[in-house]
Amino acid sequence: MSFAEKGNIRVAIQAKCYMQHVGNHAIMEAAAGGRYYKASRVMVVTNNYFTKSAKELAQSNDVILWDRSVLQEK
Repeated sequence: MSFAEKGNIRVAIQAKCYMQHVGNHAIMEAAAGGRYYKASRVMVVTNNYFTKSAKELAQSNDVILWDRSVLQEK
């Protein structure tokens, strides 16, 4: 897990380079890590895409998701 900080905002970032879609486990890891390290925000970034259930889990845990499409857009 990596961190980005600016002022009082601390973002915990979990990066996943997967050949397959990213599932719930990555979201659970990131959410738990964010709580442990007292991050203001948590995000998971991947070179692939997220499963539907991972998107739902992320939404219920306030985890920001960046997939391949978002990375190309940025």
